[in-house]
Amino acid sequence: MNIKKLRKKFGMPQEELARRLNMSRPTLISLEKGKRPLKLQEKAEIEKIFGIVKEHEPENTSSVRIEIPQKKLDKFKQVLLYILEKVGGRANVGLTVLYKLLYFIDFDYYEKYEEQLMGLTYIKNHHGPTPKEFIKVIEDMKKKKEIEEVKSQYFTFEQRKYLPRISPDLSQLNGREIEIIDTVLARLAHMSATELSDYSHADVPWSSHEDGEEISYESVFYRNDPYSVRKYEDEL
Repeated sequence: MNIKKLRKKFGMPQEELARRLNMSRPTLISLEKGKRPLKLQEKAEIEKIFGIVKEHEPENTSSVRIEIPQKKLDKFKQVLLYILEKVGGRANVGLTVLYKLLYFIDFDYYEKYEEQLMGLTYIKNHHGPTPKEFIKVIEDMKKKKEIEEVKSQYFTFEQRKYLPRISPDLSQLNGREIEIIDTVLARLAHMSATELSDYSHADVPWSSHEDGEEISYESVFYRNDPYSVRKYEDEL
């Protein structure tokens, strides 16, 4: 939920929205700038104020961005094959690193374009965001001999790796999708599992949710540097 964008759309001053939310204007500014995560109760109240219609309600759904994950498993397979082709052979790229690369690809794309690339469902756990659909899709790809699972050793840790047996179908990935994937790989694919897990813990989508909770894609709009991939206009 982009509070600033909603407020501008309805022409509501910050003072008025802060009054309706029973909070100070500086608190609202912190919310709009992503310096503080939005609480569920506050989110519900903002939706009520601006009359946001939930996805399951029939009227006016075309004007509201769908917030729930829109799973695109065929797209996920091509992204995974692309990642594995590019960096899967590196010693550090095991299961945990793959989880985090997929998370940053999905959430960076959503922040930048307000659309879902793979739309996987990510759960907050101790080691960072984990995609729920991963194991099921991987098992299907193994049966079809599209990927190969291997066990290896990375320093003192046992590691589960996946190597591609086919090339990705690049016709299923457009230019901006490939650009986001390449940018994430260039930025993060050199990190170890521990480094990347620690890095993900400081990202607002992970830090603003409880353990075991599904991570909301909307939380990307409250990111700070160095995680945000989109430029926002400052407003006071």
